[in-house]
Amino acid sequence: MVNSIIDFPSEYVMLDTETTGFSVEWDSMIEIGALKVRNGEIIDTFETFVKLDEELPEFITELTGITDAMLIDAPAPQEAVKAFLDFLGDDMIVGYNVKFDINFIQEDLKRYFGQEMNNDYIDCMRIARKLFPDEKHHRLKDMRKLFGIIADKEHRASHDCIATKAVFEKLREVAIDKYGSIEDFKKAFGYKGLKASDISAQNSSFDVTHILFGMTCVFTGTLEKMTRREAMQAVVDIGGIVGDNVTKDTNFLILGNNDYCKTIKDGKSTKQKKAESLMLKGNDIAIIPENVFYEMLES
Repeated sequence: MVNSIIDFPSEYVMLDTETTGFSVEWDSMIEIGALKVRNGEIIDTFETFVKLDEELPEFITELTGITDAMLIDAPAPQEAVKAFLDFLGDDMIVGYNVKFDINFIQEDLKRYFGQEMNNDYIDCMRIARKLFPDEKHHRLKDMRKLFGIIADKEHRASHDCIATKAVFEKLREVAIDKYGSIEDFKKAFGYKGLKASDISAQNSSFDVTHILFGMTCVFTGTLEKMTRREAMQAVVDIGGIVGDNVTKDTNFLILGNNDYCKTIKDGKSTKQKKAESLMLKGNDIAIIPENVFYEMLES
């Protein structure tokens, strides 16, 4: 599972992709570009076209300059994605509206390998919106213009990575200038990890016969129908207990639906692996998908 965080790390991989459209279901990646950054310096680069089985839309060629001829000898999607993941390793991902890029990589990773990424990511656009609330638009080109950053090319993965890195560094300077430190900026952003101790029951009367009463629940993955906070609140309002991590006292591990997939093998979250290990040791813990959790809430 990947998580969106707010920070300015010194080590990360800057990512950008070019695609044939906006839908992971109907469109495809045609280029992946990435920069490996250490202490502000680019120490390695990654760039590859991705083979396409059909002709490029004319609009995409006009927008990016990428032609069908450029993709003829490109690696197949599974080869390109594997090569990128080898380059990425365990690094955090940074990019502009980067969840879009991650979604395409995730889709191919699931399709060809039955796995998911586990790298956290930072979206520069979220930070830009916080730092410049009065700006009408917060697109990459808007921030480049605001900071006076000139790009050699637009809509090409490697060039957009370089431009985004420059914007990211400027955003860091503005965050420190406005808030005094990165930590104070993160506090002002309201960013903090949600903890079980943050959740308290909003009532004092419970149905002691409810299936979740007195049960310890832990969540992993992204829920589709509720935020993590809403789900945890629902549990404690029934008289249940929520935990941050899986332990021998955990009764239920609830998986976000996007994680509950039989094809996932090594892509299991750490919590799921821990829960499975405890189950094999005889602990009374159940691993359930999101939809079963909702049924239990309504029982």
